[in-house]
Amino acid sequence: MSEKARVLFEALDLDADGQLTRVEVISALRDQGPTLAARGVLPFWGVQDAEASSALFDAADANGDAVLTFEEFAAVVDRRFGW
Repeated sequence: MSEKARVLFEALDLDADGQLTRVEVISALRDQGPTLAARGVLPFWGVQDAEASSALFDAADANGDAVLTFEEFAAVVDRRFGW
């Protein structure tokens, strides 16, 4: 799993509890997406609307428990973002 995935995960983990909720992903990408893209943490095309952010969450939630671990998150973003 890539270091870029780790940096992005930590940026999206708003409460720093080591897991992501749907609300965190949508909120963080909405509020911080352009800044993260400008810093190279997220591809510019990865900054999308709430529906696309929610779809990314669903794709990553492999076990369906409504939270993402780093491993679940990294498996999807590494593949989707080409890291």
